[in-house]
Amino acid sequence: MASAAGTIGVVGGGQLALMLCEAARSRDVDVIVQSASDEDPAMAVASEQVAGAPTDAAATKELLKRCQHITFENEWIPVDALQELDRNGDKFSPPLSSLLPLVNKLSQRRLLDDLAIPSPAWIALEEIDVDSPVLPVGWAFPLMAKAAHGGYDGKGTCVIRDFKSLKDLLSSVSVEDWLLETWVAYERELALVVSRDRQGRIRSLPLVETHQKNQVCDWVLAPAESEQLLEATAYNIAASLLTSLGYVGVMALEFFYGPAGLMVNEIAPRTHNSGHFSIEACSSSQFDQQLCITAGLPVPAPDLITPGAIMVNLLGLPPEGTAPLNSRLAAIEAMSRSHLHWYGKQEMPGRKVGHVTVLLEQTDPVARSQEASEVLETIRAIWPNPLN
Repeated sequence: MASAAGTIGVVGGGQLALMLCEAARSRDVDVIVQSASDEDPAMAVASEQVAGAPTDAAATKELLKRCQHITFENEWIPVDALQELDRNGDKFSPPLSSLLPLVNKLSQRRLLDDLAIPSPAWIALEEIDVDSPVLPVGWAFPLMAKAAHGGYDGKGTCVIRDFKSLKDLLSSVSVEDWLLETWVAYERELALVVSRDRQGRIRSLPLVETHQKNQVCDWVLAPAESEQLLEATAYNIAASLLTSLGYVGVMALEFFYGPAGLMVNEIAPRTHNSGHFSIEACSSSQFDQQLCITAGLPVPAPDLITPGAIMVNLLGLPPEGTAPLNSRLAAIEAMSRSHLHWYGKQEMPGRKVGHVTVLLEQTDPVARSQEASEVLETIRAIWPNPLN
């Protein structure tokens, strides 16, 4: 039976879809999930399932028969095939025309260049001579190599430290599917999750600071300690992207901040790890924003409703020398002002299996940063980061 507020579909059944389904419960919206397995995380709370991998356009066609509007867990979808299902461009959120330049890092970089948005200097790998590689004028090692498709959590990236490693890369990958970037000297990594509704109104979560271990997000501190001008610059960059694309939905931007100013590192056309804190810390979470925009509901402001929050990722630990899972989860839940999110995945070393958000009490930025450090230390004593 359909809910009072209607039904939406989501392509993908992982933890991002799980948290979208959880947000939908509070608004009486049914969510039908296109998922390859009934054991995927989202299936624990989904209203229905359409069996099929996120890349299965036939399954998405079936999903469209059951609901009017569809959103995506991530951008790794067959955009060209789906365009045949949406001639009017109004079935999917974000629209496929907006996703097209964002699903490929090469087209992402061209878009940023076209909009004069600062980002690391880059070159398509196919522009490098395979037999006699030469760097562009002014470039020096180390460099960052990135796959154009499918990279996340450090996958699809590698550091190029010299000509030998560059030659190794050139001989081992499809050069048309990779790019090279100059190495960026940065002081901090920041992120901003924003949304744009069907009427063109833009809303923003607080700017946050992120910290990575081996290119996998370790923790997120909200709000970032930053000047108002920096926050405004990040927002203006995001607003420029959203508006130029006619984007409808949720988007995340990852930034480098350092001597060269604020630079866009990555664009994620979806909800994002850096926005998980918003479930407890904001009046409307990133998943609530995604839900309301997709379902055509009024979209509330995602205001921060606590002095701050720290979100810490929980990665699977090796079984040897590790405390039992239940005892670790119980210890995390026993922490003051903590909110545990367990994704229901089998624990495997290095795999994201959950996260915990702890609401902070200090209003002074320096004191809040110290409070966050103490919370992080407590969490990591219970649940170490296996990437250390």
